[in-house]
Amino acid sequence: MAHVLVLNAGSTSLKADVLDPHTGDRIRRVRIERVGASDATAAIDAGPPESAQAEDLSQAVALALRLLGDATASVCAVGHRVVHGGERFTVPTRLDDDVVQGIETLTSLAPLHQPGNLAGIRAARALRPDIPHIAVFDTAFHATLPRRARHYALPTDLAEAHGIRRYGFHGPSHQLTAQRVADHLGADLRDLRIITCHLGGGASLCAVEHGRSIDTSMGMTPLEGLVMGTRAGDVDAGVLLHLMRAEGLDADGLDDVLNRESGLKGLSGLSPDLRDIEAAAAEGDEAARLAIQVFAHRVRRYLGAYAVDMDGVDAIAFTGGIGENSALMRHRILQRLDVLGARIDEDRNRAVRVGPTARVAPIHDDTSRVQLLVVEADEALSIGRQTWKIAEKLHEVTPQRTIPIAVSARHVHLTQEAVEALFGPGHTLTPRNPLSQPGQFACEETVDVVGPRRTIEGVRVLGPTRPGCQVEVSRTDEFFLGVDAPVRLSGDLRGTPGITLRGPAGTLTLTEGLICALRHIHMTPEDAVAFGVQDRDVVEVEVTGGQRSLIFGDVVVRVKDSYALEMHVDTDEANAAELPRLGEGRIYADTPGRALLRRRDTRHDPTVGSDAS
Repeated sequence: MAHVLVLNAGSTSLKADVLDPHTGDRIRRVRIERVGASDATAAIDAGPPESAQAEDLSQAVALALRLLGDATASVCAVGHRVVHGGERFTVPTRLDDDVVQGIETLTSLAPLHQPGNLAGIRAARALRPDIPHIAVFDTAFHATLPRRARHYALPTDLAEAHGIRRYGFHGPSHQLTAQRVADHLGADLRDLRIITCHLGGGASLCAVEHGRSIDTSMGMTPLEGLVMGTRAGDVDAGVLLHLMRAEGLDADGLDDVLNRESGLKGLSGLSPDLRDIEAAAAEGDEAARLAIQVFAHRVRRYLGAYAVDMDGVDAIAFTGGIGENSALMRHRILQRLDVLGARIDEDRNRAVRVGPTARVAPIHDDTSRVQLLVVEADEALSIGRQTWKIAEKLHEVTPQRTIPIAVSARHVHLTQEAVEALFGPGHTLTPRNPLSQPGQFACEETVDVVGPRRTIEGVRVLGPTRPGCQVEVSRTDEFFLGVDAPVRLSGDLRGTPGITLRGPAGTLTLTEGLICALRHIHMTPEDAVAFGVQDRDVVEVEVTGGQRSLIFGDVVVRVKDSYALEMHVDTDEANAAELPRLGEGRIYADTPGRALLRRRDTRHDPTVGSDAS
C-alpha cells in the first residue's frame, strides 16, 4: 500500500504524518516543537515529548524523517502545506525550483507562515529527491470566490499593480469540514449551504455554497477577519494610520502589533490561549471576559452575514482547537441565532467529543432547523488526499487528443408554460437547426431580455423545453443589462437573480434563473476514460485553435452517455482567446503526466434538464 507523507512546517514547529490517503489512518506521526530553541522537543505518535536537537527547520525535517523510520518506506509522495498561493497557484502543484521561487515571492503576504513552509520544502526536497513533492495551498479552495467577495474598494489600477485582492486561507480545513458535514448528513455537498468555522490560534469562517467557497473572513493575508490568538482581525484602516502617526510606528512595528501582540493576547493582557483566558474569566478577570465576548461577537457577525449571502444555511460546523474543544465559546457564539432557526442543545454541547470513533457530532436541539455540528479537524488528511490525487496522475500520460471548443452565445431555456406565456396558448417550439449535443436544437423563437438598465433584443431560445427556465449571458451582457449574475453550471439556479422576458404574446418575470455559465466540457464515459478524468473533475484546458495563447482554468468535466465531446465557453471567453466559432484545446499538462486537475464537488444537478450551453 502506498502512503503519503504530509509536512506542515511553521516558524518554530513541524508536524509530520505518514498516512493512508484513502482511510485517513496514521501509520506514524511526529511533532517537533520549539524549533531553534534549547528546549526543543519531539514526540512520536501519542508518546510524550522528549528533548531534541533541532536548531532550525532543516534539522527538524531530518529529525522527523529519522523518527518516522521504516514508515517512510511506503511513501510515494510528500505533501506540503503552503499558506499563500497568490494568483498563480490555485490547485495543488508539483514542486520544482520555479514553483519554489514563485512561492517565495509571496512571503510578504503571509510573513508568519510562508518562511517556515519554504524551509520545510527545501529541506524535505533535499533529503527525499527520489519522490514527488506537492504543494497544497491554503488559498486554493477559495479560488471560486465571486468578484464581489474578492475585491477591495481600492483604486483598480493600484490593486492590479500590486495583486491586492482577497484570497482566503485554511482551505484544506474548510474543504474537509464541509465534505464531512455532507457525509454525516447523508447528503450531496452540492445541495447544501454550510458555514464552516475553523477556530483556533488562527481563525476563519467560510461560506460553502453547493461545495464552493463563496466568501471567507480572511483576505489578502491571514490577518483579516476574526479575532485570533495574537492577530487583530478586522480593524478600521484609519486606526492603523493613527497608530503609525501617534506611536511613530514604521511598517515593521505596525506588523508586530497587529500580528503578534493583538487578538486574544492583546485584549486579555494574559495569553493567546483561550484555555488560559477562560480560566481567568471564571475567576472574575474582566479583561479576559471582554476577550471572550469580542471573539464570540465577531464570529456571530460573520455567521449572520454568510447566512444572508447564501439565502439561508443548512449547517454550521465548528472545527479547530477552539471550535472542537471550547463548549463555552460555542455556547456564546450560538446565542441569539434563533432568527436563523439555529438552536443549541446545551447538554449535547457540553458533552460532545469528536475523534476516531466519531468525526462529526451534533450539538443542536430537536427543534433546530439548522444542523449545528462539531467536526474533527484534520488538515493533514485533506492535504494528503490532494497530494495523492496528483501523485496518481504523475504515473499517467495525459492524452494529447484535442477537444472541440464551441462558443456559446447568450440564450434562453424555457418551460412549456413559459413558451405559452411568451408566444401564446398551445404554442410549441419550432426547431431551426440542430446543436452539437444530441437532441438539442436552436429555435426559430427569440425573446427580449429586459434588465433594470437596458434590454437585449432577439435572444435565441434553445430547445427542447426544460423543467425550469434559465437565461445564460456573458459578463458583457450582465453589465449591459444592469444585473449581477453568478457563475453557475446549468441547472444550478437556487439563489440566482431573476429577469424579465418579453415575447410577442406577453411578458414573463422570472424570480430566478439568470446565470453566467461556468465553462465546462461534455464527455461520454468513453471520452472520460480516454482523457483520464471523471465526472465533476475540474481541469485546465490549453486553447490550441485560437489566435492567442491561453489556458482556461476551472473547467468542469461533465460525463453522460447522451453527451458529445465538446467544451463550451461564452463569447467573452472566446474573444479573450480570439477563438473562431469552433476552436479546439487540450487538457493542460505542463510536463508529460502532469495534468492540472482537481476532483471538486460542483453544483450541477444532472437531473435538471440537459445542458446545451
